[in-house]
Amino acid sequence: MSTENKRQIKLGAFFMIPGHHVAAWRHPEAEAHSVLDFKFYKKLAQTAERGKFDMVFLADGYAVSKRFPAALEQTVSVRPEPLTLLSALSAVTEHIGLTATVSTTYNEPFHVARKFASLDHLSGGRAAWNVVTSSHDEEALNFNQQVHLLHEKRYDRAEEFLNVVTGLWDSWEDDAFLFDKEAAKFADGSKAHTLNHEGKWFNVRGPLNVARPVQGHPVIVQAGASEPGKELAARTAEVIFTAWQTLEEAQAFYADVKGRLAKYGRSPDSLKIMPGVFPIIGRTEEEAIAKKRQLEELIPVEAGVSLLSALISFDLSGYDVDGPLPELPQLEQVNGGKSRFTLLKDLAEREGLTIRKLYQRIAGARGHREILGTPVQIADQLEEWFHNGAADGFNIMPPYLPGGLDDFVELVVPELQRRGLFRTEYEGSTLRDRLGLSRPIHPAQLQPANIAALS
Repeated sequence: MSTENKRQIKLGAFFMIPGHHVAAWRHPEAEAHSVLDFKFYKKLAQTAERGKFDMVFLADGYAVSKRFPAALEQTVSVRPEPLTLLSALSAVTEHIGLTATVSTTYNEPFHVARKFASLDHLSGGRAAWNVVTSSHDEEALNFNQQVHLLHEKRYDRAEEFLNVVTGLWDSWEDDAFLFDKEAAKFADGSKAHTLNHEGKWFNVRGPLNVARPVQGHPVIVQAGASEPGKELAARTAEVIFTAWQTLEEAQAFYADVKGRLAKYGRSPDSLKIMPGVFPIIGRTEEEAIAKKRQLEELIPVEAGVSLLSALISFDLSGYDVDGPLPELPQLEQVNGGKSRFTLLKDLAEREGLTIRKLYQRIAGARGHREILGTPVQIADQLEEWFHNGAADGFNIMPPYLPGGLDDFVELVVPELQRRGLFRTEYEGSTLRDRLGLSRPIHPAQLQPANIAALS
């Protein structure tokens, strides 16, 4: 099959260990004991690289919730810190991108800029930052705060945070380091620049004590689908991981965000939209259905209710699991993830789902799209969204690991390649090359008069 202007699907491998399903750790083939085992992550990353994935993706949070005791006991609540893990994985992989989630709510820009610049150098240009705002009250208590920031303030802080980080990445021009031993000149001081940022949230002088990243800037990834999130993404994001249930919803989001780019001087190709997809793959459709039923049977009721409660920021533990959702707060009263709240509320209402049916429905995909079937059927569903203005690629969320990832690499990737929808070999040397993203030009090359050089 000929490709659409050689446009091909981009793929991320979402590593939630030991699988994305809330009961994955109970699956007989899941390696639940390997949650903190580097050898397991190494095997997964190398499998994804063998499958020619663009990137691996690690989510993160800064609290263990004790609001729902069942969640503490019945679900996986520990994981490695992403940047530490990805730095190690950079040494055992060669091509695949390395995406870490780091919150702008409970970090400082200088730290984040330095860590991602370092990862980009250590990996040879494969780093990506998933920019998020924290959404759980428990996180505030771990950072000397009693109250979690309001949603609109989190995004206000996030925008300034991102501006500071990208400014710090431009502390040094690309050719600032001379390494001239005879002249005793390690660097050209005229090509080092102070930031001198003074803002509402941050005062940061700079410069960064790491050279400009290999990619200029590590790739900027975002996941917000609220109005502030979409606007921030249109101005700054290069990849969006998003969650939609239907083709129509995904098309509307795709058109909305891509349509905002022009006012920021950006082209549609400068942003890749990659919805999350939870694939249940069988060599026959009957096998795939049986796999889905097996996963549903492994969900403890308390864990299912806890997961759903956390996702909609509303405690459902006192309600009949075989009844409908109770009357929920208005969207403006929600101080958690607003887009996920809306998505799950709409799903329950649209399909008349009980609390039990809703948590079973989202226990794997957690609000993202679930697709089920044979490799051909899975590829059909991905191709439909890709060719109909809903996606530039997908973030693949295996139900359990390593089996769910193995199935996708061994069964679905060859089918996508047969259709000309996915690469057979890596192109370029950096993550930006593989995603088809341009390397940011240093500001000194655009407006040198506005940047103060260090004396």
